[in-house]
This record gives sequence, structure tokens and C-alpha cells, in this order.
Amino acid sequence: MVLWDRQGYIPAMDIQHSAAQPSTTPAAIRREDYCPPAWAVPEITLDFRLDPAETHVRAALSVTRSSAHGEPLRLDGAGQTPVSVKVDGVTINDWRMEGEQLVVPLSGDTHVVETEVVIAPDRNTQLMGLYASGGNLCTQCEAEGFRRITFFPDRPDVLSVYRVRMTADAQRFPVLLANGDPVAQGANDDGTQWAEWHDPFPKPSYLFALVAGDLAVNRATFTTMSGREVELGIWVRAADLAKTDHALHALKLSMAWDERVYGREYDLDVFNIVAVDDFNFGAMENKGLNIFNSRYILADPDTATDYDYDAIAAVVAHEYFHNWSGNRITCRDWFQLSLKEGFTVYRDQCFSADQGSAAVKRIEEVRGLRASQFPEDSGPLAHPVRPESYIEISNFYTATIYNKGAELIRMMATILGPVKFRAATDLYFDRFDGTAATCEDFVACMEEAGGVDLRQFRLWYSQAGTPRVSAGLSHEPGGGRAVLRLAQHVPPTPGQPVKQPMVLPLKVRLFGAETGRPLTDERLILLDQVAETITFEAITERPVLSINRGFSAPVVIESDRTAEDLAFLSAHDDDPFARYEAMQQLMLDTLVAGTINGTMNSEAVIDAVARTLEAEGLEPAFLAEAVLLPSENFIGDQLAMVDPDAIHAARESLREQLGRALAPAWRRLYAEMAQGAYVYSPEAKGRRRLRNVALGYIAASGAEDAAALALAQFDDADNMTDRQAALTTLVGTDAPEREVALERFHARYADNALVLDKWFQTQALSSRDDTGAVVARLAEHPHFTLANPNRARSLIGAFGMNQRAFNAADGSGYRFLADQLIALDRLNPQTAAKLLPPLGRWRRFDAERAKLMRAELARIVATPGLSKDLFEQASKSLD
Repeated sequence: MVLWDRQGYIPAMDIQHSAAQPSTTPAAIRREDYCPPAWAVPEITLDFRLDPAETHVRAALSVTRSSAHGEPLRLDGAGQTPVSVKVDGVTINDWRMEGEQLVVPLSGDTHVVETEVVIAPDRNTQLMGLYASGGNLCTQCEAEGFRRITFFPDRPDVLSVYRVRMTADAQRFPVLLANGDPVAQGANDDGTQWAEWHDPFPKPSYLFALVAGDLAVNRATFTTMSGREVELGIWVRAADLAKTDHALHALKLSMAWDERVYGREYDLDVFNIVAVDDFNFGAMENKGLNIFNSRYILADPDTATDYDYDAIAAVVAHEYFHNWSGNRITCRDWFQLSLKEGFTVYRDQCFSADQGSAAVKRIEEVRGLRASQFPEDSGPLAHPVRPESYIEISNFYTATIYNKGAELIRMMATILGPVKFRAATDLYFDRFDGTAATCEDFVACMEEAGGVDLRQFRLWYSQAGTPRVSAGLSHEPGGGRAVLRLAQHVPPTPGQPVKQPMVLPLKVRLFGAETGRPLTDERLILLDQVAETITFEAITERPVLSINRGFSAPVVIESDRTAEDLAFLSAHDDDPFARYEAMQQLMLDTLVAGTINGTMNSEAVIDAVARTLEAEGLEPAFLAEAVLLPSENFIGDQLAMVDPDAIHAARESLREQLGRALAPAWRRLYAEMAQGAYVYSPEAKGRRRLRNVALGYIAASGAEDAAALALAQFDDADNMTDRQAALTTLVGTDAPEREVALERFHARYADNALVLDKWFQTQALSSRDDTGAVVARLAEHPHFTLANPNRARSLIGAFGMNQRAFNAADGSGYRFLADQLIALDRLNPQTAAKLLPPLGRWRRFDAERAKLMRAELARIVATPGLSKDLFEQASKSLD
């Protein structure tokens, strides 16, 4: 499953919520308490009579006692109305409900247990289980949504073969889809039709999927490496069919890539994707029937940016790759979530790197990690990649599980090398195919095939926090020896005050300060002690340290490199990421000093950016990333106490200085990077990106014609990338062109929900002084709704990430967010809980802001009927 941000998820007979907050703290589920299921369910047959207001679900479970015990069968449920219970064809009355569990006494070791329940999809605002979206019916079952459809042991280590029959009104729901392959279909005399599907591969209930609706399909075929032909289909509303070609092409590329790189072949006769507007996550990997947020399927040049195109390809790849890393091998329990998600994120990252610029892709990955996971690791919601406990599992679909989990896989791949890593993944797929595995199982395969000892490396799964590495390099000019002194420290996190040293794979290289040439080969250092010293011989000139090249370990580097050293590396390092990193660190040091002191010496940054813009052989996409300043949030992460206004002032000042000092270069690039008709290609994307960065610096310089230039680009653009970039530039200004562009954008795209999300988001992220008031007005806009997760994220989520606007000194931003989350929790607790973290960062701010944030957190926790999703996040953030 893909998180919303890739940067992000009821009882059916009423507006549906998670269990309401009880009078005492909800009980935590602990990893150490895991026990195998008492009953296995080798097969399940489901019969749906589909209707938005009243759907009847009949389930027949073939159950088998797993061991010698006398326990009854316990089936999880949530909000259904039970109609009947049968055992071996006989109606029984001695079943009972314990909480929301259906308890069925069974005397033998093997039985068939049948249940019938009634659910109401059109009242399911939580978007978990079976729900209505845009006139269609669809499902979302990860993590615990299947229990909202029928009674079942809803846990990932119960694997079953599914047979599904659906009956529905033929005009209203002409398309009936489920997991696996189609078996049969037909029509009834009463105007309904039916369809049967069979999935021959045992799967956990969270992978169940069903879609019924009036949909059109874009079809293609793919021939696997063994010669099997697979029918592919992307199902959308008829009006959106023309926007699915890019996703379909990405699917075929993904299937070929997984065969070539991992030797994994698709195993069914059909592979279907359905796009829906109302979806808590980005997408879901249900076996053979992926369900996507429409944002990650629909694209054409007029409505989707280059980022959208890239994200669609990445998400399609991610969900397809899950067929093996998640479906054929699933998780034993939800504590092992990163087993499938971390591994699959790593796989989709590598796929995306192969489709374009690997250097730029790595920069984007690290920027995202620092924007979301590093703050998570240093805050009240910090948790290990394999957590030890949770109250609500949906709260652990986090950047730590996904993005940091991917970094763990990347580190093991670095340690093993490509040949041994491939052997290890082959071993893992072969050994655990058809089972529910653990993170330990995966690491053991790395050890066995790689011939390495990863006992200490396992700490990455159990210790939270981002390691900090200090690096000091000294040189003996006469003796030709350089000494690198490394030390590591993992800061305390909630529940883990003392940490053990981690295994940190650090790629390093030394360069000559005078000649600019490499003085050593790239070397992989495995730092596994608190401190270590590495000696380099025959160093004939003063060396400059390039460390953590390619971001080989997800750590913070604290080095003794000077501004001169960083500027040197930004011009000479032969590792693209390290070159980018040196520039970013030079900018960051300058901005931190400016924030603290109120003034800054920007000369070194201006000179380094100028040299970078003049360098030969750098691709435009890399140039665009290299010259961008660090975000205000990332600057704040470097400070003991965040001062939003001082950070904003320092960053805006440096942007203005760069804009003015290098004005001719920005004008030249803006002209040179112009292109003809829109083309989606790595080169064209890079040119658009650099041109729009140049436009931003022209505007930052205060140039009199900047607003007119941006509006002309806005009006003339033949693609959303250039149009939104121009809008973003204008939205941060006071120029009259700002309102013109906003009105034109809204008028053009008022009927396109996905594009209108961009209109809300752009304003919520504005740097203007009145952004808080603008966002409050937008929350009352006729096109704003809390019922759609995309729309809620586009305004409320974006505003929470706007460090200066959200942290207004009067606390208005905090009150606004708390009000919205309390209202949203009544509709969709998962989405509400995902938007809370900005309030939990109160420890990083001054006493008055901290007091105001805590007051809003306390108000949320005290709200009657609060979901356990939001309660867990708010109470942890308040402690």
C-alpha cells in the first residue's frame, strides 16, 4: 500500500468511526504477545447482494483447529448487523457477541461456518471496508477493514483461498470485479447480473478487494518471461479514460522490470486497476485488483504536473511489485509491516531511478526522508521500524515504516553488493512464498546468501531515532597520512532513553584541495562502534572529505568541513548526491547563522551557486535541485528552538540576494530552457524544472516585471507543470496578477477535483503574511469538503506543513487545525490522525507557542467520542 504523500488512510449502519474513546486509555497491542491463530481458514466463499443502502454478505468459512485446544472460533467484526449463523449447514443459536467479536462454539476440528450480515456502504464515511464513492462500490481492507464487511479472523497470518460471487443491479453496476481471475458471469430475470471470481493463491483478508460500478476500461496485454499472456485493465469513469495511458504504460514497464531485476513473474491471467476519488491512502495492492486513489492514475499534460506523472509511475510500480513483496509473501503480524512496505518502497525507488536520472531520484528520496521521517524520529511519535506496541494500527502507516524501512533495505544491499543481494532476495522469495513472514526472516536470508553477520544490524528494526555521526579529518602534510575520526550517537526517543551503537555503512572518498582530483578510491566503512579511527596513507595534499556518498546511511553528518571545503565539494565531487549535499550544507549553515544572528554572509553561497550554474556537463534536473535552498522546515530542524519568523526572514533574504546577484544567469536560463510542445521525458522534465526554478529566483529578486512574466507563463502554458509553477510564484506575491491567476485557474478547473486540490494546496503553502486568514476562508469555500481525503489533505494538511503560517504567534493556526481535526474525526478518523503531527512538535518552539499547542492537543483528547486513531496520536503528542 502507498501512503498518501509518497512524501502520505464503520460500523456500516451509521456514520462510522473507530471504537470511541473509553473512559480509560485504550489497551495497547504488543508484539511480545503474538500467538499463532487458533483456527485456520483454508477456504472462504463470499456471496454479495450489492446495494449502496443495504448490502447482504453471506460468508462460508472452512475452518480447521490449528492445535490441540478447546477454544471457540472468534471472528472479528465491526458494525455489521448479523442475520444468521450456521455450522455445517445447521442454524445455531448459541453464538454470542463479545465486544465486536462473534464467538462460535465448535466441538470438532473441522467445520464450515456460515454467516449472513447486512452493511450499508453509502453511510461508510471512514472509507474502510465496503463503501460508496462516486456512484460505485469499492473496498479498502488494509489494515483491519475486512471485519467491516463480514465476520472473519481479520489478521494477516490467516491465509485463505477466496471464491467470490457478486449480484447487483445490471444498469447501475454493469462492471463487477474481484481478486483473482474471472470464472463466470450471467444475467438474472429481475434486472440484476452476477459474476464469480476465484483467487487460487491463499491470501490474508486485508488483500480482499471488490469493485462494482459503471466503469470504462483501457486494456492491454503483457507477455511474461515464460510466454504467458496477461490481460491488463485500468478501470475509470468513461470521461477519464483518455488519462490512463501513462499508468498503463508504467504497469507494463514495471512488469518487465521486476522480471529483469528480481526474476519475478506475474501469476494470474488478469491484472486490474481501478481508480476511485475517495481513498484514504495512495493505492492498495489487493491481489490482482489494485485500487488506486485517482490522483495516482489519471494524467494528461493539461491537468498533471511532471511530479504527478512521476508519482503515478512510481505508485503503479509499487503496487505491482507488492505481488511478490507483500502478497505472495505477507506479514505474520502488523508489527512486521515494513517487511512488505520498506522492501517494496526500495524496489519502486530503484525502478524510478532506472526510468530517469538516478541522481535526481536519490535527491528527491532524501529530501522526502528529511521532510517527514527525520522529524518523526525526533518527536513524540518516534517509533522503531518494527514497533513494539500500538493502539490503532493505522497510525503506524508512517514515514518510518515506509521510507526509513526502505533505507534499511538499501543499507543491506550496499553491504552485500548487487550479486549477493539478488541471491538473498531469490532465497527469500523461494523460501517464504505462500507464507506470512517476519522482518527477521528477511534479514536471515540476507545473512545466509550474503555470508554476513547482521546481528547488530537488526538494531535498526528495534531502535528509533536518527543516528548522528561526527566526522573529523586531520592531515599530516609531511607524512602523507590522513586520519578520519568518526563517532556516532543515537538521541533518546520515547521509551528508549539509552541506545546501542548502530551499524552505519558510510561511503567515503578524499579529494585534493589543490588539484581537485580524487586522492582515494571510494571506500565503504562499516561504523559499528561508538567511535572509530580510519587512516589513509600516501595523501599528498590537503584532503577534503566526501562522506555518506549517495546517502549510504540515513544519518545526520556533523563534520569539521569549512565553508571553503563545502564550496569545493559542490564544484568537484564526482558523486552527484554528495555534490548536491555539499551545496545544501553550505546553504544550511549560512541560513542557520542568519536565523540566529539576524545577518548572514551570503558570499560563499552566491559564488558556489554561480559556479554550479556555469559548470559543464550537469543535467538541468540536477542543476535545479542543487540551487534550491533548504526548506524552512528543514532549517528549523537544525535549531534547538524553532523561530518561524526569523527562519522565514533569513531564507527570503538569501533568496533575494541570490536572485539579484545572479539575475543575468536566471534570465539566461529562463530563456534557454524554454521548449516547444509538451513532452514527458527525463530531458524535458529537467528543462522545465530548471526554468521554473529560475522564474522563482527572478521573482525573489524583486524584479518589476516578475509578476507579468509569471502571468504570461501561466496564460501561455500548454501543461500543468508550467502553469502551476507560475501560479505558485504569483500566490506568494502582493501583485494584482495573483488574484487574476487564482480566478482563472479556478474557473478553468472548477469541475476537476484533482486539479482543484492544487488550487487549495498552493494557497495553503503560500509565504504571504495573510495565509492563515486565507486558509480559514478557504475552509468555508463551496468546493471544500472534509468528506474527501484528498481535499482535506490539500488544505488542512498543506497548511500544517507551512511552518510560518501554521505557527502564527497568536495560536490561530493551532485552533484552526484542532477544529478541523475534531470535525474530520467524526467522518474519517484515519485521515484526521494523519494530519495531527504538526501540533505534536510543541517541544521545538518557544514557551508561549508550546503552551498554545498543548492546549489544543488537550482539547482534542478531551473531545467526547473521539476515535482511538486520533486519541492515540494526540495523547502521545501531549505527553
